[in-house]
Amino acid sequence: MPLMAITTVGLDADDTLWHNETIFRLTQDRFRALMADYAEPEFLDARLAEVERRNLALYGYGVKGFTLSLIETAMDITGGQPPGRVIADILAAGREMLSHPVEPLPGVRQAMAELSQHYRLVLVTKGDLLHQEQKLAASGLGEFFVGVEIVSEKDASTYDRVFTRHGTGAAEAAMCGNSLRSDVLPALEAGAFAAHIPYPLTWAHELADPPLGHPRFAELASIAELPGWLSGLG
Repeated sequence: MPLMAITTVGLDADDTLWHNETIFRLTQDRFRALMADYAEPEFLDARLAEVERRNLALYGYGVKGFTLSLIETAMDITGGQPPGRVIADILAAGREMLSHPVEPLPGVRQAMAELSQHYRLVLVTKGDLLHQEQKLAASGLGEFFVGVEIVSEKDASTYDRVFTRHGTGAAEAAMCGNSLRSDVLPALEAGAFAAHIPYPLTWAHELADPPLGHPRFAELASIAELPGWLSGLG
């Protein structure tokens, strides 16, 4: 089957264009310290992960849902009686996450400037609508995008809809991001190309096996390799 020319490129936001998981990990470290008198770190991490998975369908992705899951975990661990200072510190940590400075990762601006000359760029990201809009504005990268899609989940139907709305369909599109589960596998299922650009840290919920050998998949060392890979398609 011959490869088709790429017209549209979807880009993930968190941990693809700017840091995100690092901030969550630092907050989780802070939570361990707050709860040190009540639970061992491994037990606390396991309970938090369980609560987060259960709450995804209710709160979706993002800092606000994470903060609520921290509070719920603290309630569970303390038998419904966490000290007021613990709740106050969790809320403060959540506010700090929401106001954390946004700085594009190395090579992002240069790659996007080059990509925007040849393709329609679309931001496709999960998370809280307001916070993602704020991060995009703070990043200074908004000028490169012809469309922004902040979605509750990334699946094949999402990519089919996004690439039809902003481009010429999934067959002539490529999705690029750090999550195999969200950015790669469902994009391939929709018929698009997909490039995995790893980030040093990955949330357990986003882990998946790479589709090695798939003709539309590539593993790239950094976003700086993305323009070259795309130009070689078609």
